[in-house]
Amino acid sequence: MTNERRVLVHPDKQALTGSVAARFLTKTVDILDDLGEANVALTGGTVGIAVLEAVNSSPARDSVDWTKVHFWWGDERFVPKNSDDRNEKQAREALLDHIAVPPENIHPFPASDEIADIDEAAAVYAAELEAFAPDGARHPRFDITFLGVGPDGHIASLFPDRSGIRETEATVVSVRDAPKPPPERLSLTRPVINASDRIWLVLAGADKASALGLALAGASYTEVPVAGAKGRKRTVFFVDNEAAVDVPENLIAPSY
Repeated sequence: MTNERRVLVHPDKQALTGSVAARFLTKTVDILDDLGEANVALTGGTVGIAVLEAVNSSPARDSVDWTKVHFWWGDERFVPKNSDDRNEKQAREALLDHIAVPPENIHPFPASDEIADIDEAAAVYAAELEAFAPDGARHPRFDITFLGVGPDGHIASLFPDRSGIRETEATVVSVRDAPKPPPERLSLTRPVINASDRIWLVLAGADKASALGLALAGASYTEVPVAGAKGRKRTVFFVDNEAAVDVPENLIAPSY
């Protein structure tokens, strides 16, 4: 099985999110058949949430036994629990509140009105990861990790030329000075992300084209964090035509 990166190009955002949603449902059924349970790390952002909305509206949504799926997050804004900025709240409204996933299978990062100290919140999430880890590991085996990509190339809340993208020991980092609001965030680290079996990066829009092109051209991951994202089995960039303008032709996979 190859872990080389693949780029799948779609004509527009609607086609992109529908395609990723369909693939996610099919792959999750396969994972459950093979392993009996699945761990999925979600992302936020406009496109990430649109994918979850497409999953929710799919006729195949209930083909998945959601009682066997655990949901995590790659990062979170450190804001109050009910803030519209929280990836968790957006994901619940888009999908999680509509499927038969047990509450104990949903693993959100702590909110700022639950744990006031951001470093303590990071430690609490690290402990949650470890509680669901296989023996000898520090975090679960993530079967699918969704990532968005910022125009600056950031993934999760790991930003260019910041300490978070360089962290190799911790599983979770606290971010106090994010270059985009809100400034305080919590994030999985690159080693945890890259321990995922499959990393699915979903991005749309012309403002993402430069970061994607640099990542695929071999840029330094400290300068363009998305360049350092690589799953153990698969790394797939799901993009629309606008985001794909700088992608070398030989990296674009045939449509499926």
